[in-house]
Amino acid sequence: MNIVLLGTGTSTGVPMLGCNCDVCRSSDPRDRRTRCSALISWGARNILIDTGTDLHQQALRESLTHVDGVLYTHAHADHVHGIDDLRAFNMVSKESIPIFGSPATMSVIRRNFSYIFDTQGGVGFRPRLDPWDVRGPFSLFGLPVEPVAMQHGPGEASGYRIGPFAYLTDCNVIPEASLEHLRGLEVLVLDGLRFRSHPTHFSIDEAIKLAQRLGARRTLLTHICHEVSHARDSRDLPPGIELAYDGQRFSLFVKDAQSTATRPLSAPQSTHETNHRIGL
Repeated sequence: MNIVLLGTGTSTGVPMLGCNCDVCRSSDPRDRRTRCSALISWGARNILIDTGTDLHQQALRESLTHVDGVLYTHAHADHVHGIDDLRAFNMVSKESIPIFGSPATMSVIRRNFSYIFDTQGGVGFRPRLDPWDVRGPFSLFGLPVEPVAMQHGPGEASGYRIGPFAYLTDCNVIPEASLEHLRGLEVLVLDGLRFRSHPTHFSIDEAIKLAQRLGARRTLLTHICHEVSHARDSRDLPPGIELAYDGQRFSLFVKDAQSTATRPLSAPQSTHETNHRIGL
């Protein structure tokens, strides 16, 4: 499984519009952060985590030619509003793209982008997407996908664990029940907005404490704002914890979900709710 961190910035991106701080004027490419998202490649399949505002720019940078599915963490604008760019991949593949998220997340996406899902309207030039409500672990193209419930201020968000990898952005609390599903990780990508506290995101110090508790071999902090300088602030991080940057990539070995000791899986029903297997 090959993973690329497409974007590692907070909702404003870095540089932030109208700002003249040292980080926003930095010439270090690691301080240029597009909106938060990731790409997972598994065999010939490409799976996005979120369609951030900068998806078009990110896809061009990575020469992304096709998208086979999208996992959504939540429905905030900076994680969803690149959704319309998926239509270009429809034009290439001639196929619809399945998208996945919690029932609450998918409800907001269906409502906010009703023009995509309105079957009564004309075809038009719009994405062809197949929405699925995720209520538990499932297999996607053979990958074992486990949603992780998190708190994002007063709202909720979903992280995802896939084998030895977990992606947990936009969170400031991870319930104890969810923590039990995050043991034995090789790579953890974790929200770490800034050093000052924030009401809806982990601060870097809070993220470090959580990472040390979970004991992942390697932790990458993401969703970083313009108060954080990559070169300056990386020096003070503990071993095994680092600041992520756009375009960062790594590879991990993952067993096919069908070879793991999970409960039997079955095809989802036409209600588009799943906690089992999707072999699309």
